[in-house]
Amino acid sequence: QVQLVESGGGLVQPGGSLRLSCAASGLTFDLFTMAWYRQGPGEWRDLVAEITPSSSANYAESVKGRFTISRDNAKKMVYLQMNSLDFEDAAVYFCKATLAALPTVAFWGQGTHVTVSS
Repeated sequence: QVQLVESGGGLVQPGGSLRLSCAASGLTFDLFTMAWYRQGPGEWRDLVAEITPSSSANYAESVKGRFTISRDNAKKMVYLQMNSLDFEDAAVYFCKATLAALPTVAFWGQGTHVTVSS
C-alpha cells in the first residue's frame, strides 16, 4: 500500500520560512517524480514544484527563487524548503508521486496546512 505522509506545515509570519517533508512508503521511490502542489480556499490545486528521479527540478513562476524542492532516495523523502513566505503562499500543500515511466500511475498525500499570518 502506497502512503505519502506530509509534515512540517504550520503558522508562519510573512517573510518567514518553513520546511515541508513528505515520507513515502510502499513504492519504488526512485522510479517516481515527486511533486508538491498547493490548494487555497476555493482554488484549484496547483503545481508548486516537482523533482524527477534524477533530481531535475521545476518550479512554478510564483515560487522561483524562494522555494527549493529536494529528495533523498535512500530515505524515500521529498522536501520543500519555503523561504520569504507571503500571504499568497497560505494553502494546503500536497505531496504527489507520479510514476515517471507511466504518468497515469500517481498517488497523493493527505496534505499539510500552511498558514501565513502576522
